[in-house]
Amino acid sequence: MPTYHYALASQKFLLEEEPLDEVFKERYRNYEENNKEVDFWLVKQPAFLESPELQAVKAKCPQPCAAIISTSPQFITWLKLRLEYVAVGEFQSPSEAIPDALASLTAA
Repeated sequence: MPTYHYALASQKFLLEEEPLDEVFKERYRNYEENNKEVDFWLVKQPAFLESPELQAVKAKCPQPCAAIISTSPQFITWLKLRLEYVAVGEFQSPSEAIPDALASLTAA
């Protein structure tokens, strides 16, 4: 069962107040140069927050929220240091409470 790591904040913070375009462009360029597959996604109103074990996290985050999800814990740690005002954590999927997260991410 894969582990996904996330940085979570309000949509306004992530999409309007922070220059995420720059962060993502640099990250995509780096991945392309190193022939690495993209392992991060920006998701509005992430469904994984509906799971019972993440209800407390959802309750603390201003709504509507957005998350940057990755299979790389280092990338999420870097984002936390870069963005500062984000909550970070992890979840496993698929699980009983969280369906296949990757299938829903790549379908979007």
